[in-house]
Amino acid sequence: MDPHPVSTPTRFVATQSVLTLDTRHPDVIRAMNDVHDMHRLVMSGHRGWVPEGEDDARAQMGVLSAWTVNLRTQTLTLITQARITPDWTPVPRSALLESPHLIKVDQAIKAGDTYTFRAFINPIRAVMPPSGPQKGRRGRRTASNSPHQASEWFTQRLQAQGEPATGPNGIKRIGADADAARISTTMLPPLVSTVKKGLKVVRAEVRGQLTVTDPATFTSTLTEGLGKARSYGVGLLLVR
Repeated sequence: MDPHPVSTPTRFVATQSVLTLDTRHPDVIRAMNDVHDMHRLVMSGHRGWVPEGEDDARAQMGVLSAWTVNLRTQTLTLITQARITPDWTPVPRSALLESPHLIKVDQAIKAGDTYTFRAFINPIRAVMPPSGPQKGRRGRRTASNSPHQASEWFTQRLQAQGEPATGPNGIKRIGADADAARISTTMLPPLVSTVKKGLKVVRAEVRGQLTVTDPATFTSTLTEGLGKARSYGVGLLLVR
């Protein structure tokens, strides 16, 4: 038996897709402006694997996604990841500027591996009342609206060598560590809904370099994503 099971190598297997979409196309415009339309666009490439109507279809298939927009070039870049191979034929050809690019990932993960990363996060934090934490009650959830706050949210989830996978206050760590001073964070346009009034998903993109400390936890983070609102296009961690 391995005396240090946390260091046992693991494998990360997934299919990633890169779609380059035209921001002038009506379907793409709707997706940019409504989080539910973007979710439907993402899930349209993953039909048939789970019975229609199941609430946890995204989680069953391990679908994660993220997107960015360049209005100067009128391009929306959509990145998806899943346990299964998607079929993007439901996306109108007129909405695509290029054919979808599929990447098969089958990667050994071991302690000490170093990766350049991009993470798309929803930096929600719990704010405790002035009277302090109360038994059985959680703090009020509030969005981190600045790069500093979003960076702090991410660094709280780093896992130094020898630390457990769960940190203070139940924070789930990511199985890797980084030099917090060398992490860069950019706030992205929030995700909103035209149907569900008041829905607003704050987003940030974090970049830097990670060193794996707990291969099993890191592989789980890559596969399942991190944080809240993963159905809405955040939580994806990309490494190379």
